[in-house]
Amino acid sequence: MTSPLHIASYNIHKGLSQFNRRLTVHELRDRLGTLGTDIVFLQEVQGCHGPRASRFQHWPGRPQHEFLAGHVYTDSAYGKNCVYDTGHHGNAILSRYKILNWENEDISAHAYESRGMLHCQIEVPGVAAPVHCINVHLALNEGGRKRQLAQIAARVRKMVPDGAPLILAGDFNDWRVRVGRYFEDELGLVEVFESHHGKPARSYPSILPMFQLDRIYIRRFTIQTAQVHTGNAWHRISDHAALSAKLQLAG
Repeated sequence: MTSPLHIASYNIHKGLSQFNRRLTVHELRDRLGTLGTDIVFLQEVQGCHGPRASRFQHWPGRPQHEFLAGHVYTDSAYGKNCVYDTGHHGNAILSRYKILNWENEDISAHAYESRGMLHCQIEVPGVAAPVHCINVHLALNEGGRKRQLAQIAARVRKMVPDGAPLILAGDFNDWRVRVGRYFEDELGLVEVFESHHGKPARSYPSILPMFQLDRIYIRRFTIQTAQVHTGNAWHRISDHAALSAKLQLAG
């Protein structure tokens, strides 16, 4: 791997502004285009929604992950997590490189909050083994998150070889900043912003980020850069800030 792998993680709030007042998915696609990322981990991606498609004049005619991929990301995977009468939403991974295979595992903590773990293996040029990419959006309550952490750890132990490069990203809803120690102890992962800047990124609410909810955990990579994307052009898009990082495969 000669050039760094540029990634981003973003809770896109179903392509709507805070309080669902404006359709932002077109701005979102433009802003993602400015990042130049290779792989993007997206949470709260709207697969379809009949009433919103009728309400908003420029609602895309394709599922949001396909619309956002456009002509930039040649491969994508969508994990349908929450299904309701009017549509469904979940997590998605967009990639400039070939997604060799993917699976979405149900990790819902209870019947009223559907959650999934989207796991892709991606063929990255210059990397001998597939890069394992796991995208999550965890429960709002701590008890549910604890069960989900155990499910994530179990999947990594079962499906990801010890020497394989791994990226685990998403919205962890970890208000008390407790997840990092668990992943470090159980899986040997490091959090990108904590390692590079000394503490996890403040990402919520995007207009004035205070809480460290969004994270990027890695194994077998070193960190070149780590950035939180804030400012008017970004906070108009979603209630979360976007995170990005440039990673180099460790020798």
